[in-house]
Amino acid sequence: MAKAPAAPSSTQPDPVSYEAALEELEQLVGRIESGQLPLDQMLAGYQRGAVLLNFCRARLDAVQAQIKVLDEGTLQPWTQE
Repeated sequence: MAKAPAAPSSTQPDPVSYEAALEELEQLVGRIESGQLPLDQMLAGYQRGAVLLNFCRARLDAVQAQIKVLDEGTLQPWTQE
């Protein structure tokens, strides 16, 4: 009995930083919005974008938690001086 072909591996490495993930996400959104990608590449791009978005959100949540600890449990509003 023949085996079904293995699903293509779409595991890409995790971004090295928040900034790298954000840059990749912005480029990806630009390619998707251009409307020039074939449907399968658009789907793969959407899936990668979801991974990148979750990575960015997790990093922001972690930093926010660290800031909250540094501010003795009270999250202060962000002000640029």
